[in-house]
Amino acid sequence: MYKKDNRIVATLDAGGTNFVFGAMKAGEFIIDPVSVPAQSHDLDLCLQNMVNGFKQVFDKLDEKPVAISFAFPGPADYPNGIIGGYLPNFPSFRDGVALGAFLESKFGVPVFINNDGDLFAYGEALCGMLPEINSRLKELGSTKQYKNLIGYTLGTGFGIGVVIDNNLNRGDNSCVETFCLRHRDMPDVIVEDGVAIRAVCRVYGEQSGNPDHGLTPKDICEIADGTREGDQAAAKEAFASLGRVAGAAISTAVTIIDGLVVIGGGVSAASRWIMPALLEEMRSKLRTLGGDEVNLVQMKVYDLENADEFALFAKGETKKVKVYGEDRYVDYDCQKRVGIAISKLGASKAVSVGAYAFALSELDKKQA
Repeated sequence: MYKKDNRIVATLDAGGTNFVFGAMKAGEFIIDPVSVPAQSHDLDLCLQNMVNGFKQVFDKLDEKPVAISFAFPGPADYPNGIIGGYLPNFPSFRDGVALGAFLESKFGVPVFINNDGDLFAYGEALCGMLPEINSRLKELGSTKQYKNLIGYTLGTGFGIGVVIDNNLNRGDNSCVETFCLRHRDMPDVIVEDGVAIRAVCRVYGEQSGNPDHGLTPKDICEIADGTREGDQAAAKEAFASLGRVAGAAISTAVTIIDGLVVIGGGVSAASRWIMPALLEEMRSKLRTLGGDEVNLVQMKVYDLENADEFALFAKGETKKVKVYGEDRYVDYDCQKRVGIAISKLGASKAVSVGAYAFALSELDKKQA
């Protein structure tokens, strides 16, 4: 979708330190990125630099973009383009900034702002994991096709985005979140403290007996791989712990939403150490007070990165069901199933593609 669209959308990667601006056409960047300091502590400087950055993008293009679209941290009223509340990386925005309206008046084009987790999921749903999985299913002769996707980003936080039937679920309050769910092992603690970068570092310190190790998750992954000196068992447990905690949170979402799951973000590079524990958690059991066992996730959970599991995922469990009162049968795939895959686009590209596609989809809706 939109891979052959010639409309141009200006984009922004809004970090607390730097703003990186770009422009996309047919789902690809068409100019070299423009980077300016964010100056997030000073609202006047921050907005001035944002305008200057977009102006440089517009000046580089032969034609005017049809829209500006980007991710910005919340709290926010995203549909109305208003940012405001407790933003650690943008302290000058805490009293509220009508950012969308401000940029629309400066550049004369529609402005669309969303959460990065939302745009990650949207990019993966339209141009990444979801169409790829559906294409592979067709190639294997499966009639099963998926329309819903839950996207998670593992990094400094624990982000989520939900796409239902190719439509981004922005919620009624711009508040589709997962960071504040309960931690699997510490119910009075937020789940993000068990899944983010800081969790990997903390658990490694606890397991190794060296809380002041100063290592990054990349370093700890190399220790787990055996390519760097350190406590290998502690490194593996740091990522396994993340997998269990994330798996519990993902199980809640997938049970309610019933769609495929894609995982991205910097920490997902250690997926080989995360996924076994995550899948084990999602495949675990609960019990009733009467002693009966119940699956934590009501669908069978498949690792879509595993070729053998993908083949079984595509095959399902089809049987013939007789039509009552008639001498004929219909096929019935009785296996309810979902799968989990790691982003191939990468979180940054998926967010940009999501921003691009979201702008065009909203423009198309207005024209229709």
